[in-house]
Amino acid sequence: MNNYSRRRFLSRAGLAAISVPSFSQGYKLDDLNKLNQEDLTSANISKWDLDTPALCVDLDALEGNLASLQKVVKQNGIASRPHAKTHKCPQIARLQLASGSVGICVAKISEAEVMFEHGINQLLCTTTNVTPVKIERAMNLRKWCPEFIQATDSPANARLLSAAAIAKGIVADIVVDVDPGMHRTGITPGEPALALAQLVDQLPGLRLRGILCYDGGSQHVKGFEARKKQTLERLAPAVETIRLMKKSGLNTEIFSGGGTGTYNIDHENEGFTDVQVGSYVFMDNQYVAIGGENDTERYTDFTPSLTILTTVLNDQYEGRVTTDAGAKACTINQPWPLVKGESGMEYRSGSDEFGTLTYENPSRTYRVGDKIELIVSHCDPVVNLYNQIYAIRDEKVEAIWKIAGRGLSQ
Repeated sequence: MNNYSRRRFLSRAGLAAISVPSFSQGYKLDDLNKLNQEDLTSANISKWDLDTPALCVDLDALEGNLASLQKVVKQNGIASRPHAKTHKCPQIARLQLASGSVGICVAKISEAEVMFEHGINQLLCTTTNVTPVKIERAMNLRKWCPEFIQATDSPANARLLSAAAIAKGIVADIVVDVDPGMHRTGITPGEPALALAQLVDQLPGLRLRGILCYDGGSQHVKGFEARKKQTLERLAPAVETIRLMKKSGLNTEIFSGGGTGTYNIDHENEGFTDVQVGSYVFMDNQYVAIGGENDTERYTDFTPSLTILTTVLNDQYEGRVTTDAGAKACTINQPWPLVKGESGMEYRSGSDEFGTLTYENPSRTYRVGDKIELIVSHCDPVVNLYNQIYAIRDEKVEAIWKIAGRGLSQ
């Protein structure tokens, strides 16, 4: 991002949805990209005519998930700050902000850069930038994006950020990352975290905004009561940290954390301000299996909106078919993908290029050329396999959204 201007940032933004033509069946992306939104509206293209594998999002389900989340967090007196690492798509980030989210989280500085290039300004980078290259990029971004916030979890890193900010002639907004007990990232809560917050508050070129504490280990705990118990226990030290910071007169305007599995629990932590939900927009088979507050078997708070469309390639063996969606289209995350709307079937994507669907008292059988729709196993890595998402309403293609952050892991 050296030598970038705001104009150069924004000139690279692809803000408009890609549109599609009105051919016969079997649309290729190169063809779809040639026409504009008006052509798309009149083309009336069925998702079932898309070339496969194709990543699709049902817009009614997506919009319903956005509304459901905002309703609950508002009732609970907190806000949402969704994670773009799930969708890596500026169009979806804009929908989240428009629905009421206070900002967008990113996992990497590269995600922050591409979101800003596409007009997203309210950004919080939840991963500490520790190398000179990443610190330089973060400070360059902060120079052009006044609402950019970044995390730190050590005194040494805070001092590096301070020196870099001074060199750029800026003041960088900082949150202290507090470890919830996973020992992955974050500083130890309590006195160590307080000391770091005090240091950030004192260092020139830095402005303390609060803390974040993401307890990823609690998100997929099965059973609502067990999940609630673990979540509140693990975040209790972070709550104590916030109390110590307030007592010391430090800024605690941000206490961010939590996620899709605990979005309706996190507000019970004193001082908590916003949830870093990610998967709620899409949902996946991993989350479906954890159970919810009102359904112990299935997590039904949000509707699976993200699916993979795949085509049957081979049906010569009884009780099984081969499809064109293997590990390179679905990942090998487990539980395996679900066949949407079907029962008595098991789908496996362990092969690089091919998926296998086996029948056990099936609700139906499939033949060569048939299309199958899969609910993904784990949405984050699946999205990172694709260049675009087909936005579907009433089984028709309404838009094609670029996954602008695909592959951005630096």
